[in-house]
Amino acid sequence: MRIACTVNGEGRTAEGDWEGESLLYVLRERLGLYGSKNACEQGECGSCSVYLDGALVCACLVLGGQANGREIVTVEGIAPESSPHPVQEAFVEAGAVQCGFCTPGLIVATHDLLRRVPQPTDAQIREALAGNICRCTGYAKIIDAVHMAARSK
Repeated sequence: MRIACTVNGEGRTAEGDWEGESLLYVLRERLGLYGSKNACEQGECGSCSVYLDGALVCACLVLGGQANGREIVTVEGIAPESSPHPVQEAFVEAGAVQCGFCTPGLIVATHDLLRRVPQPTDAQIREALAGNICRCTGYAKIIDAVHMAARSK
């Protein structure tokens, strides 16, 4: 199988894919984009969150073939390579990054939230990030980081 799509603004092609491969597998193993993490493979943890045609999805639940002809944005694509996105900066500044495994998914989910709700309440943040599990931080610093990123916009 051959998958041709746009990833982070660039036309990309993956060759020799098996029909059952997830988009996450294609991104990581076929295209060398390791930002999205493989944790649960069941759509429960959010560590593989990406945009698919502008919608936030768990890449582990999307078949790679479903991405053919579509646009994908990963954590690597939300900011230019030369500088971090304000959401990424806020996570570092607020101390919301511990082991880092959940961070890419939380960054993309926060980016999505702030696109839709520029100044979210704590309740809106908790709802938007409910699909992302962090086992290290206790979430207080993550919520602080979202507020910090919202103020920087």
